[in-house]
Amino acid sequence: MINGKDVKNAGDFDELYEHFRIKVDPGQSAIRVDKFLMDKMENISRNKIQNAARENYLFVNEKPVKSNYKVQPHDEVVIAFPFKKRTPGFILPEDIPLDIVYEDEHIIIINKEAGMVVHPGIGNYSGTLVNAMVHYLSRQDLPLKYSNENDRPGIVHRIDKDTTGLMVVAKTELAMDQLAEQFYQHTIEREYIALVWGCPEESSGTISGFIGRHPTARLQMAVVDDENLGKHAVTHYEVVEDLYYVSIVKCRLETGRTHQIRVHMKSIGHPLFNDWRYHGDRIWKGTIYSKYKQFVENCFQIIPRQALHARVLGFIHPATGKHVRFEQALPEDFENVLEKWRGYVNSRKERT
Repeated sequence: MINGKDVKNAGDFDELYEHFRIKVDPGQSAIRVDKFLMDKMENISRNKIQNAARENYLFVNEKPVKSNYKVQPHDEVVIAFPFKKRTPGFILPEDIPLDIVYEDEHIIIINKEAGMVVHPGIGNYSGTLVNAMVHYLSRQDLPLKYSNENDRPGIVHRIDKDTTGLMVVAKTELAMDQLAEQFYQHTIEREYIALVWGCPEESSGTISGFIGRHPTARLQMAVVDDENLGKHAVTHYEVVEDLYYVSIVKCRLETGRTHQIRVHMKSIGHPLFNDWRYHGDRIWKGTIYSKYKQFVENCFQIIPRQALHARVLGFIHPATGKHVRFEQALPEDFENVLEKWRGYVNSRKERT
């Protein structure tokens, strides 16, 4: 029963509850349906999926299934939630300030601030970059529909909520197709600056490994051995400055996987400073003295997020065919925490 209605199959709630309909790929391995949905749906908890299954809101091939059901190739998976379905594709235009670095008739370059999610997801339908873009561009005569017809208008890539820096958004179908192809071919230049715990033994190097869902920590990604459980990922890094217990690292992405830099740096023992999801919000290097602990806590307060910034973005302009390259300085909180650590290093030198 759903809201007093006897539900026999997925079609019974099409107009009543928000739901997702996903066709399983032909090459999909047999995994639990809750794990499968965790990989396919954003901003949803495994607990919410399991609750949906317990309430008979989870269907495979129009029949209710439990969360331990093993998906098979060509299955059609449908999940519902006990609240009314949104108007398909509707996005609320919101007058949210945008830091626009560059704009022409085909593309717009945004310097994304910390705390802004790129596009709407479950339970997160407002306050996103897409909401802001729909408001900003809705009055322009654009081939792309910056309206309620497209959930992700112009979005060809994204950066994490608390990561700052450069993003490109397409304003035309030509730009959308051309940029998507460049991202697919890994020809986009993407350089990030990160503050990490410790200092890698090698001053430069390459980290490669399949990135997939962490086997036990639902909110994390991880480097996995099985290529069937993850996607190929490559990060090139270079140490820019050694600050004793932390270091500034330049990372160049060859691929663009979820949390790629955060996962790769953690995998070699150097998680990003104050990255709570990957345990960088605790002391990894340093002394046992309370004064040092207080210093680190003060630094966490200065930059209350993972210390990661998308500094450089370069690509072939989709209309002109010329290479364009944009660079964005570190935000204030990042600069401030670096100055704090530099001051700490200098004070240690003075004492010795």
